[in-house]
Amino acid sequence: MSESSSIGIVAPQIAHFTDPLPLKSGEVLPQYDLVYETYGTLNADKSNAVMICHALSGHHHVAGKYAETDKHAGWWDNLIGPGKPLDTNRFFVIGLNNLGGCHGSTGPSSIHPQTGKPWGSAFPLLTVEDWVTSQARLADYLGIKQLAAIVGGSLGGMQALQWTISYPERVRHALVIAAAPNLTAQNIAFNEVARQAIITDPEFHGGDYYAHKVVPRRGLRIARMLGHITYLSDDAMGAKFGRKLREGEIKYSFDVEFEMESYLRYQGDKFAGEFDANTYLRMTRALDYFDPALAHDGDLSQALAPAQADFLVISFTSDWRFSPARSREIVKALLDNELSVSYAEVTAAHGHDAFLMQDAHYHAILRNYLKKIKVGGQA
Repeated sequence: MSESSSIGIVAPQIAHFTDPLPLKSGEVLPQYDLVYETYGTLNADKSNAVMICHALSGHHHVAGKYAETDKHAGWWDNLIGPGKPLDTNRFFVIGLNNLGGCHGSTGPSSIHPQTGKPWGSAFPLLTVEDWVTSQARLADYLGIKQLAAIVGGSLGGMQALQWTISYPERVRHALVIAAAPNLTAQNIAFNEVARQAIITDPEFHGGDYYAHKVVPRRGLRIARMLGHITYLSDDAMGAKFGRKLREGEIKYSFDVEFEMESYLRYQGDKFAGEFDANTYLRMTRALDYFDPALAHDGDLSQALAPAQADFLVISFTSDWRFSPARSREIVKALLDNELSVSYAEVTAAHGHDAFLMQDAHYHAILRNYLKKIKVGGQA
C-alpha cells in the first residue's frame, strides 16, 4: 500500500486524572487533563499499542485530519497510517499532548481549580520524568500494561529513552530518533536566549499576561525564529533561499530584503499566533534538565542499566543540534548493557527537522524495524 494512505478524519479525546501527580520539582499537580488521539484498533491482548512522544512544539494531533477541508494533517502524518511505516492496520497508535502544553492538556493557560483563573506563572516546572509518569497513567487509563513501542523524535526521543528507565517492564521497543542523552552547553545557550526574548517582552507580566489580556508575541516570535534556525542545516537554508532578494535588488533598509528573513518572520509570526509563551518556557526548561546520567555521576551506561527494551536509534548527518555523535553516546551505553540495539545514521540535508521529513531511506529503516515487532491477535 502507498504511504499516501491517510488515517482519515480523527478526533481528540480527553482523559481526566484526579490522582495528584507528584513532580520532580517537589510540587504536586492536584488534578489534570491529558488530550490524546488514537489511530488503529487496540487488539484483544492489548499488545499492539505504540505511544508517540512529541517534540518541543508538538501535540497530540499526530496523524489524520479533523475535517476534509483541513489544509494540513497531523504533524507525523507521513509516518502513521494504513500501509505507512507505523502501519495502523497492525498498531494502535496513541498521540498525546504533554502536561504544560497549550493544546488542551493542563498547562499554564488552563484554569487553576482553586483560583478560577489561569495558572500562569504558578504552573509548575515539569521534567521529562514527569511527562513519562503522566504518559504511563494514560496507558493505565487505556488499559495498556505494556507498549509494543515507544517512539519519539528530538525531545520526544528523550521521553522514549526515559520510558525505558522509568518503566522498563512496560516497553518492548524504543525508537529514539534525532535525540541526545542531554543538552550540550550550546543547546542550553540557545534555549536561554529564547527564554530571555520571552521573559523580557513588556507584555510578559511575569508570566501572568492572561490577566492583562495580552500576549508576549514579540518575545515568542523571536524565540521561535532563533529556534527555527537551529532546526535547519546551512545547506538546507542555502538550497531553499540562498541569498535570494525578495524584490530583486538591495534596498539599503532594515525591512525584509532577503527571502530568508521573510521566511523566518513568517515562521515566527505563525508560531506566536498559535503557541503559548509559558508553555515554550517550560518545554525548553524540560529539555535543559533532562540528563539521566546526572544521578549516576555522568555514567550513561549505568543510567540505562534498568532498560530491557530493544532499541532503534536514528540520527541524521546534517543535524548539528543533536548530532549523530550524541546518538552514538546512547548506542554505546545501551551496548554496554548488552541490549539489542539497531543504529542508523541517515544521510539527510534537512538538519534536525529531518526526523519530520518524508525521506525514503529513513522511512524504510523505520518500516523494516517496525515490521519485526510481534503483536498478538486482532480485537
